[in-house]
Amino acid sequence: MTNRLNASLERILPEKRLHLRSDDESRFVRLRPLTQLVGISGITLAFGWTLVASSILAIDALSAGTSARNQITATTSAFEQRLTELSQERDARAAEALAAQNRFALALDKVSQMQTQLLAAEERRRELEAGLDSVQSTLRSAIDERDSARAVADATDDHSHVHAEEVTAALDIVTGELRQAADERASAVQEAEAARQTAEELALEREQILARNDEILTQLENAVSISVEPLDDVFRSVGMNPDDVLETIREGYSGQGGPLTPMSYSTRGDAALSNSETKANQIIVTLDQMNTYRIAMEKLPLAMPVKQSFRYTSGFGRRWGRAHEGIDMAAPVGTPIHATGDGVVIYAGRLGAYGNLIKIQHELGVETRYGHLSRIRVKTGQRVSQGELIGDMGNTGRSTGPHLHYEVRMKGRAVDPMSFIKAASNVQ
Repeated sequence: MTNRLNASLERILPEKRLHLRSDDESRFVRLRPLTQLVGISGITLAFGWTLVASSILAIDALSAGTSARNQITATTSAFEQRLTELSQERDARAAEALAAQNRFALALDKVSQMQTQLLAAEERRRELEAGLDSVQSTLRSAIDERDSARAVADATDDHSHVHAEEVTAALDIVTGELRQAADERASAVQEAEAARQTAEELALEREQILARNDEILTQLENAVSISVEPLDDVFRSVGMNPDDVLETIREGYSGQGGPLTPMSYSTRGDAALSNSETKANQIIVTLDQMNTYRIAMEKLPLAMPVKQSFRYTSGFGRRWGRAHEGIDMAAPVGTPIHATGDGVVIYAGRLGAYGNLIKIQHELGVETRYGHLSRIRVKTGQRVSQGELIGDMGNTGRSTGPHLHYEVRMKGRAVDPMSFIKAASNVQ
């Protein structure tokens, strides 16, 4: 069977002999057609397996990147929606607390008015009691006079009778006034008690609203504080000082203005409200810090320069005894190259070993370089946006094959571009 196979393959793969010679002897190795076929088949299978495995890894990497971006976008949207809901709930609780405080103030005013009326009624009662004592004293004097004058003549007796009737009428009037004052006092006491209960209920409701408002503010404060920490880590991972970044961004967004009006101060004072205001102000400061970070992230080159299928062929660091100040992404000639962030083109032309090179100056002292291009699609001084097409991949300059040499420099110093690429996925 082996001889038949060798004979049938003889036309396609003739027998080869590999001669091995030394100083004192000579040997040869026969490569039969079947042996050659087995060797060629093994090499073909190994090459095919390598090609298929590389394709599968590239497809998985692209799919993972797409799904990660979608998940990051959904997470960001959900977080922003949660922040909006918490802000709306905080505003509603603040409005409820203000309304409860207003009702509490009205109830206090009403209680104060009722206490004033009660004091006035009490004063009036005392005056009436004093008047009654005076009338009673007068009555006693009149009775004494009547008894002493009973022996007097009938004319004098008639005059005393008329005087007694006048005193009795006066007593009836005073008694009616006293009864009315007592009724008014009892009514005022009942109203004051009802107002006191209403004030206590309003105070309890106000305390509950303030407690709920404080809980919401605490949750919101924790949420924004947790959200700021990854942003700090992102800037530190790319070699930036977060405090310097925030200061730089705020210098560019520092406009102020508008009319000024006198401030009004509360004469009552409230420690709970002051505590809530302190937390709210801290949340506003943290949200401002997050917004400043967002502006800074938009100014950094965090996008991928190659959006189609590619292969990493060289990383950042030492290579062949020299420093390799970027990363290499290999793909066919003509693959579109995109700007990784907003910026201004400061160089577009041929430059030594870079070949056709594009330099883009971004804000915060960051510069990106795109080398070995086959075609340049932008001009020096042109402003470009993140994701904009700026050139085509090529094989110009010192290059062993078509690829993109991508560099990121901070204040003139080369840094690892992978730190920016990883930072984009971490922050999102």
